[in-house]
Amino acid sequence: MTQSRKAHIISHTHWDREWYLPYEKHHVRLIELMDTLLETMEKEPEYRYFFLDGQTIILDDYLQVRPEKKEQLDQLIHDGRIQIGPWYILQDAFLTSSEANVRNMQIGHEDAAKYGTVSKIGYFPDTFGLAGQTPQLMVQSGIDNAFFGRGVKPTGFNNTVSDGGYESSFSELTWQGPDGSKVLGILFANWYSNGNEVPADKEEAKAYWERKLADAEKYASTGQLLYMNGCDHQPIQTDLPEAIQTAGKLYPDTEFVHSTFDQYLVELRQHLGQELSTVEGELRSQRTDGWGTLVNTASARVYLKQMNQTGQSILEKVAEPLASMASLAGQEYPHHLFTYAWKTLMQNHPHDSICGCSVDEVHREMVTRFEKSRHVAENIADDSKAAIANVIDTSAFSQWGEGAVPFVVFNTTGWKRTGTVTVTLDAERLYFRDGYSLKETAERMKQVDLSGMTVVDEQGQPVLFTLEDLGLQFGYDLPDDRFRQPYMCRRVNVTLYAANVPALGYQTLALVKGAAASSHDSSLLRSDRIMENDALKVELNADGSFTLTDKLSGQVYRDQGIFENTGDIGNEYMFKQPEGEEALSTKGLEAQITVVADTPFRASLQVVHEWDIPVSADDKLLQEQIELIYYPERKAQRASETVTLKLKTVITLERDAKGVQMSVTFNNQSKDHRLRVWFPTDLQTAVHRADSMFEVAERSNEPAAEWENPSNTAHQQAFVDVSGEGAGLTVANLGLNEYEVLRDGRNTIAVTLLRAVGELGDWGFFPTPEAQCIGESTVHLEVIPHQGSGIQDGAFAQAYQFQVPWAAVQTGVHEGKLPASYSMFTWEHPQLAFSSMKMNRDSGDWMLRWFNLGGEAAELELGTTLAEAAAYKTTILEQKQEEQQVFSSTQPLQLTVKPYEIVTVGVQASSK
Repeated sequence: MTQSRKAHIISHTHWDREWYLPYEKHHVRLIELMDTLLETMEKEPEYRYFFLDGQTIILDDYLQVRPEKKEQLDQLIHDGRIQIGPWYILQDAFLTSSEANVRNMQIGHEDAAKYGTVSKIGYFPDTFGLAGQTPQLMVQSGIDNAFFGRGVKPTGFNNTVSDGGYESSFSELTWQGPDGSKVLGILFANWYSNGNEVPADKEEAKAYWERKLADAEKYASTGQLLYMNGCDHQPIQTDLPEAIQTAGKLYPDTEFVHSTFDQYLVELRQHLGQELSTVEGELRSQRTDGWGTLVNTASARVYLKQMNQTGQSILEKVAEPLASMASLAGQEYPHHLFTYAWKTLMQNHPHDSICGCSVDEVHREMVTRFEKSRHVAENIADDSKAAIANVIDTSAFSQWGEGAVPFVVFNTTGWKRTGTVTVTLDAERLYFRDGYSLKETAERMKQVDLSGMTVVDEQGQPVLFTLEDLGLQFGYDLPDDRFRQPYMCRRVNVTLYAANVPALGYQTLALVKGAAASSHDSSLLRSDRIMENDALKVELNADGSFTLTDKLSGQVYRDQGIFENTGDIGNEYMFKQPEGEEALSTKGLEAQITVVADTPFRASLQVVHEWDIPVSADDKLLQEQIELIYYPERKAQRASETVTLKLKTVITLERDAKGVQMSVTFNNQSKDHRLRVWFPTDLQTAVHRADSMFEVAERSNEPAAEWENPSNTAHQQAFVDVSGEGAGLTVANLGLNEYEVLRDGRNTIAVTLLRAVGELGDWGFFPTPEAQCIGESTVHLEVIPHQGSGIQDGAFAQAYQFQVPWAAVQTGVHEGKLPASYSMFTWEHPQLAFSSMKMNRDSGDWMLRWFNLGGEAAELELGTTLAEAAAYKTTILEQKQEEQQVFSSTQPLQLTVKPYEIVTVGVQASSK
């Protein structure tokens, strides 16, 4: 190498917060590591720097036990010796939502800023692949680099530039996102431990550095060589200064320095002379044999993914917009509670946590965290709904007398919404404070007359509904200014058809007596196996599969909803089907089919399969696990003994729906297997699309030539789509993050519902019996046909809405400053996907975010019902990029959104 050579040695520890040990056992080791680090830095000034793994949660975890070390830690960070941030945690890139990635960056910056500095290093050392919009996420965060360990194959040819898909000539490269954002990418070509445990002994050091210098130079484009002094849970090397001195004496032509990422980047850029390869979009390790991609973590412990989807959705898609709307009612936005709820949720987002690839104790604790975060979010949502409802003018319902029960239905998605909503209401209450005896209270509630009840809107027009009497129930209020108020009530479930509820808005209805009922009494059932509305026809076959006809395009999709079952002798990381095994399926297996719902606005058919599948793998699997046989080389088969898997599928069609909903309930009593559901498309196309972080990524149906793994599964978030000429099929899901487009001649979409395995995998044998997921599960999907463009035809928007539950609250008859139907903001453009609405902590302004799904610029026209407001464009960190523009109810804001751009708009009301 002609350039001068400099070895940048960066001390770090990659801290998996929980993994092969439960959290607290790793936690104790973290305390010991941090104590040693602080002591070493105080005693040894030549131990100059330490990178704290890019995640500020380490500070929280340490100071939770060692609060007395705060001042010492604070000083070392201020002095630049310990670098912190930019993230709160090191998350999995594909299993956490777009907004979770943003909150992770925001909270990481907020926490680091308290210490006076934020490390602007895009750090992804062990992430299981990277989303395509990561460069844009970095650029909007003021970060111009990304350090990562997976997804790109370095070729090691320093005399040519490789642009062969996901190859790079060097460990340095240009990574470009779909919007054109570029960052300097640094691939840990020799892993993030290539400078671990540097010998101080002369003879050992000579052998060590002879090998390490050659390894780095094989891929480096300059003489600036990067060495990562640390690894997973690696204790710090206290004699590193001595080891660096030894290396300098052995290699006088090389400068060895205890460095930082910032220093390395400065000098690297000064010496960059070679043309770097450009890698575009997602980094999913496509140019590999497919056995080490870790992709099947997307289906390990599916219950965790479902809980995560629920938690993310209620925080970012329900509680945040409701709390933003509640500010109109004078309620303070609870930033502190949101930060707590997000932090609690994100503690489940590291790759070894959300990926389901840890020991059982780890994932048991995760369930508690999911519940804790959800409970906080639900409380925020409940308080916000009540605050809004209390200032809505419901006086129009006074005409129905004292028995009128008004309630508010909220649509917190970014699109106008129509669908079925179930609201629980107290038709009448008696409070204990009123002096009635418990017996008298119960008797009075039992005598409440529910006959002749109708649901009406504020105009008095009847709404399609059904009513279920839940009978006598106990309840209570928790007032802010007095002791708890218990009561008995007559409770009902009202299931109604909510039509055209405005985006980011609400509609007020009431349960009343004496109004004319709806005259619309037609059924969506055509027979006991056929459902039909204006757009779709669903015909069930004897084996429980169904034929779906898109009446708008004429396309017919056959054999929908067939279930597949195979053995799985892999582990929490990777699926491995036993060699030679043929998949089982429910094709041709007779099912029991019954009608379970038949109303003017919804029809549901239930399909029951009783399916005998192998009880587990054979005994050879345990032997191979104990012997640490690499999973692609295992020879175990499935056992001959069988157990019954009972599948209960409810297929639902709503009146104006453009999609068919499916819920599948099963009680798994089998081990070592995988359960999927098939949706054949019969569309001719070489590519498909899958929802990912701030984009719908286009992926090839065929893997790269190097791919040897028979399975080609991939990650999704909200949906996967296969489209052809004039027709397409989108399959949406709730927390089912793994799919595969089968190479079966039909381009079948296969969605994984369950993967049951018995070991962690990776570097040893760690039994995980709870990863077999024994017990009952329910999964939810929606099948949405369209006319060939999921964007323009609204299928993708519908799939995004499928992720978000309706919200509702009971209120009283009263006057108020807000109208009975209302939306704060209005906008329309099929190419723009709405992502979030929240409030900024410092300014109190509303923050609204969209992302452009397409490759062409889109015009955002944002209207408001506010008398007047000012809007401005910001980054994802909510830092103002452009000057304010005034807009109002008569003059909307006009903003051009570039192709694939993530755009955040801050809105400041003239008066709130």
